[in-house]
Amino acid sequence: MLIFAGLGNPGQRYARNRHNIGFMAVAAIARACNASPWRSRFQAYACEATIGGEKALLLLPQTYMNESGRAIGEAARFFKAAPADVIVFHDELDLAPAKLRVKLGGGNAGHNGLRSTTAAIGNDYRRVRMGIGHPGDKALVHAYVLNDFGKAEEPWVEDLCTACADNAALLAVHDDAGFQNKVHLFMEARGHGAVKRLGEKAE
Repeated sequence: MLIFAGLGNPGQRYARNRHNIGFMAVAAIARACNASPWRSRFQAYACEATIGGEKALLLLPQTYMNESGRAIGEAARFFKAAPADVIVFHDELDLAPAKLRVKLGGGNAGHNGLRSTTAAIGNDYRRVRMGIGHPGDKALVHAYVLNDFGKAEEPWVEDLCTACADNAALLAVHDDAGFQNKVHLFMEARGHGAVKRLGEKAE
């Protein structure tokens, strides 16, 4: 069983926050894959789907961001899922808006949802890093991630989640580089290639 877990905070108050883009991506995957109805399970909302010919559990932890690992760890233990079969979608301050990178393992870069997940299942899970940009000052980060995406940001957010959903089968078969490339090409085609932080060189 693969586990596609989105990171975010539960409830309508946080639903459109930058911190919740992981929830948005996994919800988009569930819709695209005709997943079973969401139900409460593993301290999360969970549903099941077949993705790329593989059985997958889609998970939205309801334990708040800082305790995301409780839900992910419970599900991973239940299904005896190896860390490499756990794919975590999360917001990434150190990537420009609309950019996406996939990596296996690595540091948590101060992200409490990742820190909690690492404490629960170890470090060797896959991370889908969804760029939201940085406000430019460390003191502003908390307010920045817990504020909603602006109206001007909504088109790329929707497109990035769509790209994740359309290409999720590549993650299911462990073609992380192929997934990353397909998402990049889709975002370029949609005109988001120039979205970058002030002062950042184009990639």
